[in-house]
Amino acid sequence: MNWILLIIAGLFEVAFAACLGKAKEATGTTTTYWYVGFLVCLAISMFLLVKATQELPIGTAYAVWTGIGAVGTVLIGIFVFKEPATFWRLFFITTLIASIVGLKIVSN
Repeated sequence: MNWILLIIAGLFEVAFAACLGKAKEATGTTTTYWYVGFLVCLAISMFLLVKATQELPIGTAYAVWTGIGAVGTVLIGIFVFKEPATFWRLFFITTLIASIVGLKIVSN
């Protein structure tokens, strides 16, 4: 159950990063809505991370949480914000995913 909470927390980390990107592009009151979305996603992500670390090792949980956020944010950047999908970016994202899976495998 804690791993599921951690994965959801990581997805909310991706969501708050995406809200920041959209806020940068928005104007007027729409910007405020994106910042409110950022704060809500941030709060949910932190709450779920705290809950997950009550049972999981903090080092592993934090690494997985930030890894999910990093991978998800890069993918959002590529697919939503039209950032370049170069070979090296995809290569290192792949190695990051492999590292996250490895941490899950070796953790109790």
